[in-house]
Amino acid sequence: MAAAARSTDRPGALEITRKLTEICGPPFARFAGPADEVAGRTARWVAVPGGPHAAAEVLRLAAAHDLTVVPRGAGTKIDWGAAPAQVDIMLDTGRLAGVWHEPHAASVAEIGAGTPLRAVQATLGRTGRRLPVDVPSPGATLGGVLAADESGPLRHRHGSPCAQLVGVRYLGADGELVSVGESGTARFGAAAPTGGPGGDGRAEGVGDVAAGQGSAMGWGRAGGLFVAGDGIGGSGALGPGRLFAAGPGAGGLGAAGAEVGGGDAVLGRGELPGLDVARLLCGSQGGLGVLVSATMRVHAVPASRVWVSRPVWTPLEVHDLVRAVLAAEVAPAAVELDLPVPVPLPRRRVPASHPSVAGRPDHPAVTGRPAAGSLVVLLEGGPSDVAERAERLTAVLGAEAVVNHHAPEWWGRYPFAPGDTALRIEVPAGDLHAAVYALRDAAGAPVPVRGSAGVGTAYAALPGVLSPERVASILTAVRSVLIARQGRCVVVAAPAPVRRVVDLWGELPALPRLRSAKAHLDPHHRLAPGRLPGGL
Repeated sequence: MAAAARSTDRPGALEITRKLTEICGPPFARFAGPADEVAGRTARWVAVPGGPHAAAEVLRLAAAHDLTVVPRGAGTKIDWGAAPAQVDIMLDTGRLAGVWHEPHAASVAEIGAGTPLRAVQATLGRTGRRLPVDVPSPGATLGGVLAADESGPLRHRHGSPCAQLVGVRYLGADGELVSVGESGTARFGAAAPTGGPGGDGRAEGVGDVAAGQGSAMGWGRAGGLFVAGDGIGGSGALGPGRLFAAGPGAGGLGAAGAEVGGGDAVLGRGELPGLDVARLLCGSQGGLGVLVSATMRVHAVPASRVWVSRPVWTPLEVHDLVRAVLAAEVAPAAVELDLPVPVPLPRRRVPASHPSVAGRPDHPAVTGRPAAGSLVVLLEGGPSDVAERAERLTAVLGAEAVVNHHAPEWWGRYPFAPGDTALRIEVPAGDLHAAVYALRDAAGAPVPVRGSAGVGTAYAALPGVLSPERVASILTAVRSVLIARQGRCVVVAAPAPVRRVVDLWGELPALPRLRSAKAHLDPHHRLAPGRLPGGL
């Protein structure tokens, strides 16, 4: 790194600050403060470019002075994953916001990376549409969600947000603006009509108001047309377990379905389709490129939604119930499991003569033993169709099943809290119960688990008071069970002492492909260095 950039009290640092101010506008470039950190690593400068061309200028400035760049917005997941080796410029993506969808009946929408998802849904909702994305992070933006490849309950029906991508615009490490796949509109990347790129603090681009309140055209200042959001790597998003996912529609490197070799393949000019290259950004937490906008599929808002819930007592019972739900052909939009600690209060007993417990007099539903948790199935569609499917589903789930028109309180929330060690488990759905049992055995007690039982993805929480060595031993035990089932357990977030000691990712067969992609897309390791697996 340039010697002049080592400290913000040197003349060279003041020159960099001046240049950042020229690019972003006086209110949008400054020395970083104590709160401007990524997983405990404090930045030197914060830059908030007003559009893609201003963001490109920031990256070119960083390249000229050999500085590192980590994208960030509101930072809802800023402590996820590994700490970067160094953060010189924190590139805040909050002004890269807006929703573009023309005409109103279009099945896709181009969305600025810094746009909060709540704003996206409000804007699309005015035309009776939605983005089928319901991630648990409050205030998350589309860029942050894609950088983490974060998903919510609707992943069961629609797949991860990265699976819904049809196009992206992103900036390479050298500041080149690259468009891949389908674009909702050509206007987002339009050059600024006056002055330098964002030089007067104005934001580039036009479109619907990012906050989803009314609409506006033309130029707008931050706080007007554009609003601050979660950002790209600013989510701190590691996307553990997703970067290397394999199979149709999976995000990350594995989605390419081929080894990443030379530069042409990486950039989509060889055997790999361009959209697969775009999906390399999913889960890369800003380490391969800076997302500017994404074109996503949109769907009509369902006319009716109901949640059918049933208490569950054991992970094996969950396994049997999920199989029954999927075999019932009720087209669930989501199948979610909640196994909290401590256990809930006792539920009402089911008569021993009921068909759901016939021949099982010792079943907890008969004896009245407290339930361990809940299995909840979301049904969406037309009112009469949903009512008919709900009736069939309750027959499958038994007398304990209850139909609600509101989601349970825990729906779409993580089971962990700040300070916990948060784990993400990914395993074939039929083996999720084995992962839960393995986690319990390794921890020596029940562990809160919550997630999408229908697709085998769940999150768990280990107490933050556990020592790094104890967490490491639990991870080793769980991973040894999962590896034979093609499953993975990764550390999403953890206290700093744990993060420094434990292996966050476990075995990574795709690491050579990631290293090849990093070497081509960011050969000087300027983008979020050290945030990716293998210290990349």
